[in-house]
Amino acid sequence: MTDKTTVVLVFGGRSSEHAISCATAGGVLAAIDRDRYNVIPVGITTDGAFVLEEDDPERLALGAELPTVIDNGTRVLWPESAATRELRVVETDGSVRSLGDIDIAFPILHGRFGEDGTIQGMFELIGLPYVGNGVLASAIAMDKHMTKSVLQSAGVEVAPWVAVTEADWRDESELWGRRARGLALPLFVKPARAGSSVGVTKVEDWDDLDAALDVAFAEDRTAIIEQAIVGREIECGVLSGRDGGAPRVSLPGEIRLTGREFYDFDAKYRDAPGVELVCPVELNEGQQRELERVATRAFRAIGASGLARIDFFLTPSSDLIVNEVNTLPGFTPISMFPKCWIASGIEYPELISELIELGFETVR
Repeated sequence: MTDKTTVVLVFGGRSSEHAISCATAGGVLAAIDRDRYNVIPVGITTDGAFVLEEDDPERLALGAELPTVIDNGTRVLWPESAATRELRVVETDGSVRSLGDIDIAFPILHGRFGEDGTIQGMFELIGLPYVGNGVLASAIAMDKHMTKSVLQSAGVEVAPWVAVTEADWRDESELWGRRARGLALPLFVKPARAGSSVGVTKVEDWDDLDAALDVAFAEDRTAIIEQAIVGREIECGVLSGRDGGAPRVSLPGEIRLTGREFYDFDAKYRDAPGVELVCPVELNEGQQRELERVATRAFRAIGASGLARIDFFLTPSSDLIVNEVNTLPGFTPISMFPKCWIASGIEYPELISELIELGFETVR
């Protein structure tokens, strides 16, 4: 019998999505196949300290209080070079203990300082295999302006937008206001580098644009002002193909708003009313083929590997407009990405195993 694979599960982090990352970790810890994998949970505090966490899914569950990584005084020491795989921990008394050799890292960090290529770069430097997208794809997809630019150049239709920095808006608000007014109301104002609908505002009156930008600039120095698209909100999951094969696209799901302005943070992670997630959702044969084609093109356009969730608007004229490419989609049990793959025949524990095996297979 072969030895188990040792997986370092990395979660938490410095972004505004810290709690969601912790909740994702709880879901993975509860479902990962313990017959195949040893798991070492490593949390990143909001200050950026790597700490050895308890292997306790229940502590990380979403509830009335959002889960967080608490600084317990330990410090995880990553392998010093590509010549070793030893992971060590400095205990609270200052002693150093070996945690043994590790095989692969599984970063489930949402938002900046984790989903944006930063930690992927660290893993590359020390020669450690890891799950998910590489440095470039992660960096591109984290920035909504860059994602739209790359997709548009690849022939993928995206919603019209204007990107503006906080400094430009402060110094030349009249100029940028005119550019924004080239779009039609309603608009969405979003931080360029944030997820989980953090910092997003729907604008239906031009007088509200300044306040919406203030909200976005609180999360990032660049905001995008985006044309609202009328259409069904359709999402699908994408996995890399095995052995160099074509990307695999899941059955689609749909976000149906029944009492909210948009699919916001509370609806995504606190199961707030007013939104229904339906998966699978029926599309006609032509729409299904087009969704698979556009999802594959978007995945390849940013150089994605491992996984992604592609978010679309399906307009009344059956146009598919890509809203976002998410290289580390929500992975809690109520999230759309696992729901779509479950509907496609891959159960949650199997999906975790598939991502780990793809991490070993990906050549970056």
